[in-house]
Amino acid sequence: MEKQSPVDAQEESVLAKKGQEALDKLYSSALNGIPMVSGSVDDLVEDYLSKYETVEEAAAALVRAQVVKCGTSGFITGFGGLITLPVTIPANLSSVFYVQMRMIAAIAAMGGYDVRSDQVKTLVFVCLTGTSIADLLKEAGVKVGEQVTRSVIKKIPGAVLTKINQRIGFRFITKFGEKGVVNLGKCVPLVGAVIGGGMDVASTRVIGKRAIAEFIV
Repeated sequence: MEKQSPVDAQEESVLAKKGQEALDKLYSSALNGIPMVSGSVDDLVEDYLSKYETVEEAAAALVRAQVVKCGTSGFITGFGGLITLPVTIPANLSSVFYVQMRMIAAIAAMGGYDVRSDQVKTLVFVCLTGTSIADLLKEAGVKVGEQVTRSVIKKIPGAVLTKINQRIGFRFITKFGEKGVVNLGKCVPLVGAVIGGGMDVASTRVIGKRAIAEFIV
């Protein structure tokens, strides 16, 4: 297995910026929708809440639908090119990230969170990348317990959010970018082969459960 060379401070800063750009673009598209492809998060939330008696039922149904969407043959081929991120990430993966990001944001909105606030946007990023917000706060110099409450989240200063977003951006790009530690850019044929029912379906299901636990339960 090829070893990755250490990343110096300057390169880390560049990668973090690229990761932030990618996540910000995904989030903006997720909230506002993409013309002729998908509606806004507000429309998505209203649709599901109108069909189910409880928020929990609506959120669970939303997750099931997004899992099916990510597992549908041809979804990536027809949709991925519309969400080309400003970093070298395979288009089929970026479209899955879009679906996952939109799902998380919708669940947060269902839970009563203001998805247009900087704090909640950061939480959505955390959920997507599978990082611990408590660990990130500690890394940024904020003393917190293992459980980060909503009141704590609302009080996170802008400077701390910037540090957290930089760390998330760096982890995102090094995990999924072509120059990243995982380097999925070399595995596109494999990813394409399993898109119909493997990795993306499983990851979407896990992320959905994580989002429900974070924002609703």
